[in-house]
Amino acid sequence: MASSAGMRKIVAASLIGTTIEWYDFFLYGSAAALVFNKLFFPTADPLTGTLIAFVTYAIGFLARPLGGVVFGHFGDKVGRKKLLVLSLLMMGGATFAMGLLPTYAGIGVGAPVLLTVLRLVQGFALGGEWGGAVLIVSEHGGEEHRGFWASWPQSGAPGGNLLATGVLALLASVQSEEAFLSWGWRVPFLLSGVLVAAGLWIRISVAESPVFLAAQARARRDESAGGAKAPAVEVLRRSWREVLTAIGTRFGENISYYVLTSFLLVYVTTHLGLHKSSALDAVLIGSALHFVTIPAWGALSDRIGRRPVTMIGSVGMAGWAFAFFALVDSRSFAVITVAVTVGLLLHGAMYGPQAAFISEMFDTDVRYSGASMGSQLASIVAGALAPIIAVELLKDFGSSAPVSVYLCGAALVTTLTVAFARETRGRSLTAVRAAPAVPGQRTSAPAGQPFDAA
Repeated sequence: MASSAGMRKIVAASLIGTTIEWYDFFLYGSAAALVFNKLFFPTADPLTGTLIAFVTYAIGFLARPLGGVVFGHFGDKVGRKKLLVLSLLMMGGATFAMGLLPTYAGIGVGAPVLLTVLRLVQGFALGGEWGGAVLIVSEHGGEEHRGFWASWPQSGAPGGNLLATGVLALLASVQSEEAFLSWGWRVPFLLSGVLVAAGLWIRISVAESPVFLAAQARARRDESAGGAKAPAVEVLRRSWREVLTAIGTRFGENISYYVLTSFLLVYVTTHLGLHKSSALDAVLIGSALHFVTIPAWGALSDRIGRRPVTMIGSVGMAGWAFAFFALVDSRSFAVITVAVTVGLLLHGAMYGPQAAFISEMFDTDVRYSGASMGSQLASIVAGALAPIIAVELLKDFGSSAPVSVYLCGAALVTTLTVAFARETRGRSLTAVRAAPAVPGQRTSAPAGQPFDAA
């Protein structure tokens, strides 16, 4: 276990790196709602252009499970730190390149093709980021406060959204619509290069997890005895239930976040006819409170358990799904801000304990692979489709009611999943589940018991 000063350094490195990664990823989502539909996918119908832009947004999610598998495999083999540095470089490079892209008016169909390729690189990088960032914190910290420490990288999501939305809101407030569409939208993407350089400087200084180093030594002994297998294969062989639990745990959380943030921009500007600053500023304020309360939810999960805190958020979100759009329909900026803020607070209750909850489901030798696979597979069936489904429902019904039903149903899926899941609070991360014996090799200790290396 790291000292308090050591933990603060590790948490800072993970938080800053994760914030930058999410800044890059969310910047695309905001731009898809406000800019890309006009510059890369121009159509006669604004909602159709937005829908196409969100399809390319969703393509980034399709690459996330592949990134999770690849990064998870090598992260379980060579270490968390090396892969975290690589993910940051890939994400920042792709985002910076987006800021240099010519638009549809310049090169025609080649513009959206290049944009989509770069989006795939973003998704691949983010697929490897989440697992490594939360694991390097979880594995350095002790059991008593793991929920609190591990929740800080989770704050990188609203931190990145706060940064991305803040930059876009600032540009929107000081520029004309013509200037913003001409060149202003490029500034946040090019800014990524500066942020990545700062993130790398901090992230490189972090030490590798001692829990991983011990597991790596065991893996080398297993390999010499002929018992080592690919981490992804091992996850599916002995922890497939945990992968499904991770998917269900993230389902409502993932959908609610993208409806409350990305889809809100479309709803406010296209359906209600308000200026984009109304939605951007509301998300900005909500994200600020979201950022500081996620660790509080993580700390509460250390006291009462991961499951109860997650269910506070999922049950609350199921009800808030209907109040949310009723408040947004008021067209009052203050009321819209309240709607977004309360929604993000409930999302935080699901999101805060999630890092520790999912980390504690898997053994160290497959933890990066298992956590990444579970979380990123959920991103395909949940987050990737959420804005597309919400826009399509709005387009077909002309009302927010079907979107509310969709959001409520997603939250109930998470509620049921967590209700039947095992509580993981207090589990030792050095514990190893029993595995089939390999000739000439000792079997692992049962789950919940420390591995005896003697």
